[in-house]
Amino acid sequence: MTIYAGNLSQDVKEADLRDIFRVFGQVTFVNIVKDRYNKISKGFSLVEMPVESEAIAAIAGLHGKELKGMPLNVTGARTRIEQ
Repeated sequence: MTIYAGNLSQDVKEADLRDIFRVFGQVTFVNIVKDRYNKISKGFSLVEMPVESEAIAAIAGLHGKELKGMPLNVTGARTRIEQ
């Protein structure tokens, strides 16, 4: 299951996200989305957890939790519709 983690501080690294999500189960992929030109974080990330029950537990456990001074916005990722 793909999880959206938003409202990220500029100080958050992929390893930080992997560590907090790993508490809830296996994490197979973490990607902080960055601006393609200046490589600065856009303030959100996608996290992949293969076991849906663990992903749901992570969403419930991490939504609103503070990470590096910012409360996380954690939800299930929506499918992108190509136009």
